[in-house]
Amino acid sequence: MNAHPTHAPVDYLLHLADNALVLGQRNAEWCGHGPILEEDLALANHALDHLGQARLLYQHAAALINVDASLAARFEHLQGARTNGAITEDTLAYFRSTREFLNFTLLELPHHGPLAGPARQDRDYATTIVRNFLYAALMRLWWEALQDSADAQLAGIAAKSLKEVRYHLQHAGDWLVRLGDGTEDSHTRAQAALNHLMPYTQEFWSGSEAEATAAASGTGVALATLKPAWDALVDEALAEATLKRPPAAGHVSQGKHGLHSEHMGFLLAEMQSLAREHPQAVW
Repeated sequence: MNAHPTHAPVDYLLHLADNALVLGQRNAEWCGHGPILEEDLALANHALDHLGQARLLYQHAAALINVDASLAARFEHLQGARTNGAITEDTLAYFRSTREFLNFTLLELPHHGPLAGPARQDRDYATTIVRNFLYAALMRLWWEALQDSADAQLAGIAAKSLKEVRYHLQHAGDWLVRLGDGTEDSHTRAQAALNHLMPYTQEFWSGSEAEATAAASGTGVALATLKPAWDALVDEALAEATLKRPPAAGHVSQGKHGLHSEHMGFLLAEMQSLAREHPQAVW
């Protein structure tokens, strides 16, 4: 029996958790605004799935922080938001700053094409569907790989999350085909969304110190190794949807390193405002 269980790096766990939380927040924005009632409910349920994944990952990360003096010192600035002196899942979700979040930039983008952060534009369901599909295709492969993580707790989270993401991928894939192979207008919207979002997927394959450490310890996986399988999933779906895959070129976003788009601050301001107004409350 191993007296010293192996754990994934905290930043690796936070990256996974932040991805889930931020996309959950974005999908929840469709609540009450879905194109049809069934989709209103579907995306609300997806958001709850992501929130559940984020909670498990934040709880795991918080437990590691609380027993490691060096990690505790790194999060010392969150002292006022601690519960009974300890870091909690709420501390990590509601009281870290924009720069401390490690999610992919793709997930924080609003539900429309390129606009400045405070600009307003009607939600575009094609943008939401394309984003959900590109990310769910990655997460199906990622969660599958993490089931074999040397971090037993992360492996358990992966097994649970895999069941959810399989449905997310099916849902987004079905809608991708419906939009892409539908009317002229729906095809145009889906292609425009794909052209806008595909460059952000380059960030999936850019490495990080936490990812390299996790892969070396057997607690995680180097995402670049998943790219061929992801390409195959994407190409098959796009062919069925009669959509043309645009090149993923140009600037590589750096959200996983804490460098975010102008949209992230607005998202966190809305998500975190109540908790920051009442930092000692228990949510």
